[in-house]
Amino acid sequence: MSERKAIFITGGGSGIGRAIAQKFAQEGWFVGLGDISESGMKETAALIGEDNAFCHVFDVRDRAAWDEALDAFVAVSGRMDVLANNAGIPVGGSIIENSEDEITRCLDINLKGVLFGAQAAHPHLKKTAPDSCLLNTASAAGIYGSAGGSVYCATKFGVRGITESLDGEWAPDGIKVRSLMPSFIETPLLDMVPNAKTNEHVRARVKQAGLEITPVEEVSDAAWRAVHEDKMHWPVGKTARSIAFAARWMPGRVRKRMRGQMQLLGD
Repeated sequence: MSERKAIFITGGGSGIGRAIAQKFAQEGWFVGLGDISESGMKETAALIGEDNAFCHVFDVRDRAAWDEALDAFVAVSGRMDVLANNAGIPVGGSIIENSEDEITRCLDINLKGVLFGAQAAHPHLKKTAPDSCLLNTASAAGIYGSAGGSVYCATKFGVRGITESLDGEWAPDGIKVRSLMPSFIETPLLDMVPNAKTNEHVRARVKQAGLEITPVEEVSDAAWRAVHEDKMHWPVGKTARSIAFAARWMPGRVRKRMRGQMQLLGD
């Protein structure tokens, strides 16, 4: 087995995945990138050094493609110490605005993709245990359900539940299981529309609600710490930390805030 540690990151062609790739590459790790965007992965690979990167185009909704991607990665890297289950898409707006296709696609990518990734990663992570880790990207939307985000919240609460379940399930194998719970992060996702029935970008809604946008580097730093420290869930950003605190100690205030936010957004 190779001495150099290795991480495979889905959604590695942009945003949080790219930031995690840069962080771990800076720390001397070999980095595998999985994405549906070949051009995005090439840009990430150029940033971290093409000799330090492996790229594989695949769709996280395809269970067989997961095995192919991770087997190919390990054949090159010699090992896999971390799987960053990061690929995801945003869907927002009132539930009555969301189409069947939008709901299905979000559930398949954000939730089934994480489950398939865990299944495919387990044998590889077991070989590098006890320091190996499954790192799932959840969200502050997995801490308390936000108005105008029922579908997205459902997937991120699901990722949180998967993390907690596998933390217990994989403990005998020595595999750590962690989740990142970022709030609104400075990534290209902010410039997407939340659903097909609106032209208003997510960024505009975040600003309208008076919420801060957190630098993506805070997520990559949290990812590094999550892999190396004994803490399961990692809220990232002021909003995520305040929601986590308030949801535990002041649930009535959070409920009132979410109702007010829905009125502000006009949904």
